[in-house]
Amino acid sequence: MKMSGGVEWALHCCVVLTSVREQVPATRLAELHDVSASYLAKQLQALSRAGLVRSVQGKAGGYVLTREPASISVLDVVEAVDGPERAFTCTEIRQRGPLATPPESCAVPCAISRAMSAADAAWRASLRAVSIADLVAGMNADYGPDALPVFGAWLTGPTAG
Repeated sequence: MKMSGGVEWALHCCVVLTSVREQVPATRLAELHDVSASYLAKQLQALSRAGLVRSVQGKAGGYVLTREPASISVLDVVEAVDGPERAFTCTEIRQRGPLATPPESCAVPCAISRAMSAADAAWRASLRAVSIADLVAGMNADYGPDALPVFGAWLTGPTAG
């Protein structure tokens, strides 16, 4: 399964947004992550369309999470940014060519399609089982319990907004 780079940026934004209670401007999030503001804005807009973040317009505007971090899965973010489409689409190759199987004999997906569907289901289940809160806990384990408050203070500090 290949995901766009936007998924990584969107996940990082969701994690750091847990450290604040007020809106964070997209430009501030972009600065924190050293990424183009216009590129990050596209990911934030996708999160907004999916209802994972709320966009507040105006001088004091920005982005905030709409739900508790434990109720936002990694899969929610992946699907918001990259869409819900399956990675594999069966085109019924077995019905082509000189030895084609008749359509009436193809009522059940073939072994290849079943294997790919099972892999997709497992991948989605794995991502569905991890929440933004889990990623925050992992961040605390990786960087220490003070890391997230430092991010929050930086995001809302005097040069913010």
